[in-house]
Amino acid sequence: MDQITFHHDTVLSDIHMFLPNACHLMTRLNHVGQPVFISKFRILSGVEKHDHNSDRGKSAEEEKHDDLRADEEKRTAVTKEDAGQEAGGGSVELGLDKDGDLDVKHRPRKNPVEGSGRDLVCPIILKQSEPGQEEEEECTDDEEDECSKDIIRIEHTMATPLEDVGKQVWRGAFLLADFILSEPAMFRGATVLELGAGTGLTSIVMATLAKTVYCTDVGEDLLSMCKRNVTLNRQMTESAGGEVRVRQLDWLQHDLCTDADAEFSWTEEEVADMYDNTSFIIAADICYDDDLTDGLFRTLYRLCSNFTHSCTVFISIEKRMNFTLRHMNVSCEAYNHFSLCLSQLQELVDGRCRFTVEQLPADFPQFLLYERIEQLELWKVTSTPLPCDRAQSESEVVST
Repeated sequence: MDQITFHHDTVLSDIHMFLPNACHLMTRLNHVGQPVFISKFRILSGVEKHDHNSDRGKSAEEEKHDDLRADEEKRTAVTKEDAGQEAGGGSVELGLDKDGDLDVKHRPRKNPVEGSGRDLVCPIILKQSEPGQEEEEECTDDEEDECSKDIIRIEHTMATPLEDVGKQVWRGAFLLADFILSEPAMFRGATVLELGAGTGLTSIVMATLAKTVYCTDVGEDLLSMCKRNVTLNRQMTESAGGEVRVRQLDWLQHDLCTDADAEFSWTEEEVADMYDNTSFIIAADICYDDDLTDGLFRTLYRLCSNFTHSCTVFISIEKRMNFTLRHMNVSCEAYNHFSLCLSQLQELVDGRCRFTVEQLPADFPQFLLYERIEQLELWKVTSTPLPCDRAQSESEVVST
């Protein structure tokens, strides 16, 4: 496979467009025949991170990429100058062919200059996974830089149908990861549940602080990819004392899967631990379909109403503008439905728990290199169980 084919229903994340000079290596085909890439994302140090609260200028990482762009512009200028010289150093005279059409002579292409930083885009399949194949990868001497504690390696796909967008990396995951890294005291030693984890990037970042992270989604192929990413980055989580457990959690199902014969199922001990000890629920960029959004909020309500303690939910979302023929205008239908569900959750009175909703300012430091656009939002939902006597009185009010 030497090129990616785009169809009418193809969805492509633009997260990689803002990583200059990055190399995304195709490593294999997954169980359903999709090409799988591996990309490296570096967590910026305290000096390099971009602080949105200050006007100190660009971070070192941004300045480095500005230098790369400047070098690229210089090379482009030199190339244009060379082209002019090859054409005779002056104006180019256009001739006519035998049919009277313009005869444009193209300058022969040169091979890329060594050290120019420009790589030929020729995806090569290094290996192809087989059903049920899970590889435990250890860091070798050649991969020492990749196994650094500030490098996150993520396997992902690109250009997928809408139902497989969880296999891509999205900006909402980076925004939520930034927030987590900016509040280490809040999450340290906690039990955390992630809904719709996708590639598992946010769960991996969370496990550098939290004690236990239940990383959940649906689909065997997606969960297998997520598990591989957890293995690829265990040097980060294990050194911090955190653990990521990849489990299946279907928003459209009422119960958790506890079938011991099913892969990614829950044990009874894990179910009890999740309900008894979960302090935080996180979700990144998962509201793009109204039915799934409804399922998400039903799952949030079901979980929180069964907790005997308060729980804080953090949801990141990107407000995506789309032109629709129905409105003949630009609209944000998925975001509007998400906002409606938030309002309904806050207004819900059932006598079991109470929800409060607030939008958090996205002015915390940026630890990962991406474009933090104004359409990225972070929402905080707090679930508080009601006392038994108060719950009973409010239930009576609802029944009357």
